[in-house]
Amino acid sequence: MTKMTHSPSASKPKPSAVIVGSSVAKPPRGATGRPNARTRPGALPLPANREVSAFTKPNVFDRWTDDAAGVRALEKGDNVITMFETIGEDFWTGGGVTAKKVASQLKAIGPRPVEVHVNSPGGDMFEGIAIFNILREHPQPVTVKVMGMAASAASIIAMAGDTIEIGAASFLMIHNCWVLAMGNRHDMRETAEWLEPFDQAMVDLYASRTGKDAKFIAKWMDAETYMSGSQAIERGFADALLPADAMTIDEDAKARDAEVNEIRAMELSLVSAGMKRSDARARLNKIKGTPGAALEATPGAGADDWSGLTDLLSSIRSK
Repeated sequence: MTKMTHSPSASKPKPSAVIVGSSVAKPPRGATGRPNARTRPGALPLPANREVSAFTKPNVFDRWTDDAAGVRALEKGDNVITMFETIGEDFWTGGGVTAKKVASQLKAIGPRPVEVHVNSPGGDMFEGIAIFNILREHPQPVTVKVMGMAASAASIIAMAGDTIEIGAASFLMIHNCWVLAMGNRHDMRETAEWLEPFDQAMVDLYASRTGKDAKFIAKWMDAETYMSGSQAIERGFADALLPADAMTIDEDAKARDAEVNEIRAMELSLVSAGMKRSDARARLNKIKGTPGAALEATPGAGADDWSGLTDLLSSIRSK
């Protein structure tokens, strides 16, 4: 197992054969019961040297496909940032929500109130933290609207809002850093130790946002907890319900989301079986029959047919 030395909270090397998918969250509350720009917390920790890859678990993609794919805002203005993809660069679509893109959008919006529309299964934990840190620095109020799902790394971003609104049928999901690692018991122990500060940062931030005891937060994270709109409000993770007529279903987007989610889940299944990420992607492109095409065209746009991979994914998951 290879090693790395990128943890700001530990002096000894840590394992690099690690795949991480997770969430971290939001600001403390002001005197009125809601956070504001003056009470936003300090930046969340990021590793000094990122030699980790981060994924959302396959079952989260399944949940997103079943319950949230294609959900969009009915209307949007010129001060809105949309996050309807995975967090971090997305190999399979050429898209993804990145800190660089969000910073550019905020710059274009300027010193005005901002709305962030979220429907994402998460993705790269550390990219989510970076986006959270960028949003918390915005000088004007930030309103986050959870349109379908804010899971894993996407829930980190959601917590950057001064106000968080969520659909009644939408979900917010929190869990611990999720990893796949290879090595002996010493490597595994080092992996757990390296991840611990980031899990604790999540606990502290969620507790600060919700006012709930850190022990309850930790238990919810241990259990990988999905919260409906009303539950999220009851537990302090959101402030208000979005009206039902604020959202719509984009059927074309729903179909595209479902198709590419199958590929993302299959990629992770291959990596879970011990394959390198680059090899998994090459294998999937080969099976698909058009190597490299995934980088050139969006699945579902008519240029590519992904349907032949569905049976393979079912076979992998059944083993």
